Amino acid sequence: MAVHWKLVIDCADPQRLADFWAQTLDYIKEDHSALIERLLAQGVIGEDHYAVADGRKVWRHAAAVRHPDDPVQTETGTGLGRRLLFQAVPEAAEGKRGKNRLHIDVHPDTAGRETEMARLQGLGATVLRAVEEPGSSHVLMADPEGNEFCLH
Repeated sequence: MAVHWKLVIDCADPQRLADFWAQTLDYIKEDHSALIERLLAQGVIGEDHYAVADGRKVWRHAAAVRHPDDPVQTETGTGLGRRLLFQAVPEAAEGKRGKNRLHIDVHPDTAGRETEMARLQGLGATVLRAVEEPGSSHVLMADPEGNEFCLH
């Protein structure tokens, strides 16, 4: 049986990266406002745990995006399938150092590589270099916080 999974990405600004990757992958940014409201009402969290963005409460420390076809737990807004979770960590504020040990490959369905590259740059990505290898041709890019990904 397949399992639910999430890839956790350490970062400085979870909301910004969730916005970027939701648009990049055409995923849905998770809405955790109902969970935040419930935890506030129970006294489990305080006002320092959340911010308000686009008129709803969002976590300060985390944000997630999920595949649009996957199920979601309605009472928490948490996806139950393929997810990316962006988690604020103190060391991320110092900037990214070194190469990623894990990265995402983006394979656009309809747009050509040049068109998709321009779209992603408009979202805040940067082009690092074109890569031509035996059996592979792609563009190495970086998201707004410098995490590398490949555009095929």
